[in-house]
Amino acid sequence: STDAIKGASVEDLKKAYAEASDEDKAKIKAAMDACKAAPAAAAGGCKPCPGPVDCSCITTVAKDFKGLLDQPAEPKFKGALCQIYVRGAPYGGSDKSNNGHRYDSIPFANGMIGAGMSCQLIHYTHEEHDKFFELCKNFNFIIVRCNPGQIKADGGDQQKFDDGMREMRKAGIQVWPSPDVMEKMGAKDALCKVADMNIGLPDTLAYYTEEEFGAGFKKTMAFQPRVIKQNRGSSGEGIWIIKLKEGNYCATFGERCC
Repeated sequence: STDAIKGASVEDLKKAYAEASDEDKAKIKAAMDACKAAPAAAAGGCKPCPGPVDCSCITTVAKDFKGLLDQPAEPKFKGALCQIYVRGAPYGGSDKSNNGHRYDSIPFANGMIGAGMSCQLIHYTHEEHDKFFELCKNFNFIIVRCNPGQIKADGGDQQKFDDGMREMRKAGIQVWPSPDVMEKMGAKDALCKVADMNIGLPDTLAYYTEEEFGAGFKKTMAFQPRVIKQNRGSSGEGIWIIKLKEGNYCATFGERCC
């Protein structure tokens, strides 16, 4: 009975399995395989994300797709936005809303839809690794929105996931950002490397000592409002927006310090 199983020790269960008939062992194995093949979606689960690609081959983790615009009937390109739901964490991670999506996932997808492309929201589960990447072959591009550490926290292998995405790139499918870009540019101090380019801002600084922070922050703070972030992470944690109370910013960077 269920109560007997709950009260049984690991050794009791091993003994019971050893004494079970081949038929019962086969039933147990089938039940366990079914659990692995269709991991329970802690967020609630619903029908697959609507769009031109049938995503029913993988588990739908999201609770709903409210707010997502209708996919174009004839998209210029077919895309997917990949997420990871940490089943052992509240809401699936601190970057998630109660629908199982990242807070910015639907706005991201709607931006692509507004540009004439389709963008379906899908979740990666390590139990369905092979099915997931077979599905990905049906898209022209994949937007990866998986926080560092969350695949491992859900029981998966980040390297295995990254290698899967590398194979997608070899197949001609665009992956944004690619694993290699994430490794080289994932830390926030990457912005300092492009500060003097036309895509950067010269008052972007990284601080590694208290002295550097004291000197650099006071000079940048006098110029314009600041966003201070930790060097790694993308969950919206450890971020401060700072403004001068009087709003008396100087006209050029380096003109004065606070």
